[in-house]
Amino acid sequence: MRSTFTLTINDERRTFSAPHRMPLLWVLRDLLALTGTKFGCGIAQCGACTVHLDGRAVRSCVLPVGEVGDGKITTIEAVGGTDNGEKVQRAWMEIEVAQCGYCQPGQIMAAVALLNERPAPSDFEIDAAMSGNLCRCGTYPRIRGAIKLAATGKTDAMRTLIIEPSTHSEKKET
Repeated sequence: MRSTFTLTINDERRTFSAPHRMPLLWVLRDLLALTGTKFGCGIAQCGACTVHLDGRAVRSCVLPVGEVGDGKITTIEAVGGTDNGEKVQRAWMEIEVAQCGYCQPGQIMAAVALLNERPAPSDFEIDAAMSGNLCRCGTYPRIRGAIKLAATGKTDAMRTLIIEPSTHSEKKET
């Protein structure tokens, strides 16, 4: 049975009809054409579907739309309009976090929620907050570096391993 819902999504009131138990992810993607939020696992284990509900990171793949209530939803499409969202997105580009990019909307949403709660997180706090967001490309060091950069504004927030060119020349056999 379908119900009519009116939710605040990205600071806009949106009205639609959906089954009460339909996951918020499918409402966003299929009914409202907000496709930045990704489907990953469907069981809240990978973090690709992370959105904000009243500023907290939640997994939209397991959150029934009927349980959202009067909460304010923010998706990746609008998070850049917030102070921390803009900082995180800028840091993500500066550090070149993304490889394939599929997990990045969820990673960014989790990072912004962390900075909203902890403006200057430690490495431990970053790792704990981001531990539920999987990246198949393994860009975790760059993710941590981008979060540090967004938090501190310092480009040296991430240590970089520099490999010097070899100082010896190879001999050619003639």
